[in-house]
Amino acid sequence: MIFEEICLSGAFVVSLDKRGDDRGFFARAFCTKEFEQHGLKPVGVQCNLATNYLKGTLRGLHYQVPPASEAKFFRCIRGANYHVIVDMRPDSPTYLRHFGIELSADNRLGLYVPEMFAHGYQALVDGSEAFYMVSEYYTPGCEQGLRYDDPVLGIQWPLPVTVISEKDTAWPLLPGLPTTQTEVSL
Repeated sequence: MIFEEICLSGAFVVSLDKRGDDRGFFARAFCTKEFEQHGLKPVGVQCNLATNYLKGTLRGLHYQVPPASEAKFFRCIRGANYHVIVDMRPDSPTYLRHFGIELSADNRLGLYVPEMFAHGYQALVDGSEAFYMVSEYYTPGCEQGLRYDDPVLGIQWPLPVTVISEKDTAWPLLPGLPTTQTEVSL
């Protein structure tokens, strides 16, 4: 695997290191040792699969707080999704900054989301599927969220949001803080 740290400290885009021949290719999709060598918390307590029937569907932005804060590792295994992460660590120099990237079955990129980062994604095509691993069990009492359309964050989603859960539209807006949000896409 090829790890590329992004503009938000501790978050990585992970590319496949393909070994190919006339049959196709082989690549390691996850390895605890390689994650640990990059100082990342291994993920693997739960694996989840999420299908989105319609493009424009948005899930998130979610995160868990201690004692159940979780790291996540995402891949898109069908179609394409636009993933956004937001640094929610109050003591971080990139607090409330965000990063966006397209993960697709074609580009085969992975996204490592550190603890205390909110994450959400939007389906770019009908029938997209995300597969992801998490480092902690889902703990409803520790779940937090951000509004996808919070003006403090200023996230530019690639498509109009057509489907979203009631829970995700009900997260409170952030207080109007003066911030220097940055969105970077690969």
